Amino acid sequence: MEAWLYESLQNQRVRCRLCSHLCVIGNGKRGICGVRENRDGVLETRVYGRLIAAGDDPIEKKPIFHMMPGSRSFSIATVGCNFKCRFCQNADIAQMPADRNGMVAGDAATPQQVVAAARRRNCASIAYTYTEPTVFFEFACDTAQLAHSQGIKNVFVTNGFMSAEALERISPWLDAANVDLKAYSDDFYKRQCGARLEPVKETLRRMKPLKIWVEVTTLIIPGLNDDPGELSRLADFIAGELGPETPWHVSRFHPTYQLTDRGPTPMGTLMKAREIGIAAGLKYVYTGNIPGQGGEDTICPGCGETVIARRGFQIMDNRVRKGRCSGCQTVIAGIGR
Repeated sequence: MEAWLYESLQNQRVRCRLCSHLCVIGNGKRGICGVRENRDGVLETRVYGRLIAAGDDPIEKKPIFHMMPGSRSFSIATVGCNFKCRFCQNADIAQMPADRNGMVAGDAATPQQVVAAARRRNCASIAYTYTEPTVFFEFACDTAQLAHSQGIKNVFVTNGFMSAEALERISPWLDAANVDLKAYSDDFYKRQCGARLEPVKETLRRMKPLKIWVEVTTLIIPGLNDDPGELSRLADFIAGELGPETPWHVSRFHPTYQLTDRGPTPMGTLMKAREIGIAAGLKYVYTGNIPGQGGEDTICPGCGETVIARRGFQIMDNRVRKGRCSGCQTVIAGIGR
């Protein structure tokens, strides 16, 4: 299928405008994502309707904590990614084209089949996740538009490197996004991900005026992005430019893929990161990948009481009524609380 968002150049080259890499792709070559290929001057997507993963998850697994807590989200992915994270947690599918000589695997599916599956499983949303959803943008857009027409919400779990043009195009049907803000250092992005920081910040800034509910995740990696000063600047960015109601998930790293020279994130580091977020004025800061340690609960910013108690991805108690704390009536930010 012909891809969207590209322009023709001389000598059968094309420039892809889907993400901030703006790859210039020669005839017969692919972009950084490994799934958009130039065939005689026409950019084609290799992954339209080729799902490598499909199934329903708790919405909390995305993690999205402030959109319809306790609901299910039908989750889909194709292979490919426009980042090359050394710590990729789904490298077997995200990095498949890069690591397996251009291989593109997946089962055939249509947007109609995805939406029907979501309805059968009583899912309130569809999540485009596991790999970077921008790389299967055309399929995501077609599916999201159909889902929206049937009252099903749409969620991107994304690295935030999409172009402004791509974001504008999908925004009418995109209800929420969890964006990985992987560090607050351009050097980290270049060395660990093969990308840049500023385009991610720009995407986050653009999402809020487009009425997309935003939650941010930072995987805290020992020795790479855990400096308290850097975490403080990151938290200040979220609070100052996205708003103090923006949830921040600080998540525990486990050695994986190409980054196995250090151990898991110490508990104390995660707790310190949470304290930094709260000190920056963020109302909702969560710790991830450490179930049962108390950092998963939603605390009312008004009275300080627990309004949503969680254990792992399970809701244990929900005291939000019509979007407000049932005790002090403070508004709890989000969608369909």
